[in-house]
Amino acid sequence: MFPVPSADASLQLLLNQEWRAPVLDMVLPLFSSRIALLVIIAVAIVWRSTLRGKDQAAYFIVLALAMGVSDLGCNVVKHEVPRLRPQHSVVGTYYRDSGVWQRVPEGYKIDRVRDTSFPSAHAANSMAFALLCALFWPKLRRAVWALPVMVGWSRVYLGKHYPVDVLGGWVLGACVGLLCWFIWKRLAPRLKLAARPDDLYRPSLVPPGCG
Repeated sequence: MFPVPSADASLQLLLNQEWRAPVLDMVLPLFSSRIALLVIIAVAIVWRSTLRGKDQAAYFIVLALAMGVSDLGCNVVKHEVPRLRPQHSVVGTYYRDSGVWQRVPEGYKIDRVRDTSFPSAHAANSMAFALLCALFWPKLRRAVWALPVMVGWSRVYLGKHYPVDVLGGWVLGACVGLLCWFIWKRLAPRLKLAARPDDLYRPSLVPPGCG
């Protein structure tokens, strides 16, 4: 069984059981919703395609593929690492079941030997997404990192993961994002596309005397 370091357990206790508030109970589950993320991506595709042309869809396809690869990578690791989720192993852990908040009761007896806690696929996917967004659209670099932070926090808050699971997901997602970026930079010229979307739309120089 994958061990739980004392620092990992302490931080899980802090984020899941002590730092709680009604507003967090409502907001943080949204950052664990894959449907919400897909809706955001779909809206962004329509918006960018309307503004800049249908070629914009290619960049979002790369984002989707990166998240798919990171998700697959997490599943491979999870198969080899039998670590129990906090909601199945830690007394007092808050978790949601069918939209209702519940808590692991005192005297809870662990009834499983395997689970899928390490690493967090949500954390990995959000990191791969954020990293590629920062590389595609440099103006987003300062803001986009809030996404993996909030997603990671939500996974611990929801009792799905320990902080180390989130950290492992971030590392895996970053590696996948960088790999996809390096592949895309080589592939984009063959598709007659720029590595970064906005490089396609740099204003041309005005000939002398035409200003």
